[in-house]
Amino acid sequence: MSSMNSESTILTVQIGGDAPERLDKALARQLPENAGVSRSRIARLIREGCVSRDGEAVFDPDASARPGDTWRISMKPTYGGQPEAEDLPLKIIFEDAELIVVDKAAGMVVHPGNGHPGGTLVNALLHRFGENFKGTGEPSRPGIVHRLDRDTTGLMVVAKTEQALFRISGQFSERSAGRCYQAVVRGTPTAGSTFAGYPQIGPEAEGWVRIEGNIARSRKNRLRMAVVATGGRSAVTRIRILEKLAGASVSLIECRLETGRTHQIRVHMERVGHPLIGDSLYGAGARMLPEAAGEAAREAAAQFPRQALHAVSLHFNHPASGERMRFESPLPDDMRRLVTILRSGAHT
Repeated sequence: MSSMNSESTILTVQIGGDAPERLDKALARQLPENAGVSRSRIARLIREGCVSRDGEAVFDPDASARPGDTWRISMKPTYGGQPEAEDLPLKIIFEDAELIVVDKAAGMVVHPGNGHPGGTLVNALLHRFGENFKGTGEPSRPGIVHRLDRDTTGLMVVAKTEQALFRISGQFSERSAGRCYQAVVRGTPTAGSTFAGYPQIGPEAEGWVRIEGNIARSRKNRLRMAVVATGGRSAVTRIRILEKLAGASVSLIECRLETGRTHQIRVHMERVGHPLIGDSLYGAGARMLPEAAGEAAREAAAQFPRQALHAVSLHFNHPASGERMRFESPLPDDMRRLVTILRSGAHT
């Protein structure tokens, strides 16, 4: 069933006649128990392009699984250790018996994984809340409902009980929970602009612009995600300009997610020609502002050390009481200073 290479284990699975129609469920049923592979992990591998049939990767866990088909699963090396408690800075906005809302700092990875065995938000949470916290959800990322990229700052909700994890995760899946971000991007992404010729854009009321584009792992660079013409996972980002800065060469924008895909805002904004300032992975050229922006603005953009992205608000229903919970976080100091410099450099 499996073979080894230096980078991964390859599992070969043939779908049986009584398998479920949904691909992730069918693969999970066909794998032996000693393979130690959960359905949720299979679903993640599918989304990351690690599951293929006849040499073609499939990116949708809900794809059809036909009896007799043979699938190859590339099992990427995973973090195998148990996260340990670490005394790390942790800014808690709200806490009760069911959940925690934290304001994540830049540079902090959410949970342990390959290349990041410690120093994560999970390690900090284990120190704060003790061993009982380990039993909530997957062992390597207890309590984690959703994630922020390492250098993205802002609000996250973390579950303290299995009930909270199940119910809040369900709200994110059903899109009844909401997140709002602010970002600093190159240019002015208005509905009237060409958006680099990108067709899947629709203007909406009150200055909002809807950006659609399925997202999957890039086949050229596995560290990147990309908008794909076929396959991938549906992704929708809604944006509007809050302020034009530095002679309209930069904009402070608001972003609302209808879906929550890996790197979604960063990928969509790069795709439409307005990458985030400071984004070293997706922001090629974003650091280089035109001369019209002014020297101070050009220098501030060139030196900003991370993607200028902050999760400013979060809302969901409390998993026990049903009460609507709303939280806000102002821009962190580094983004606030960046906006101040860009604003002072604005001119007509």
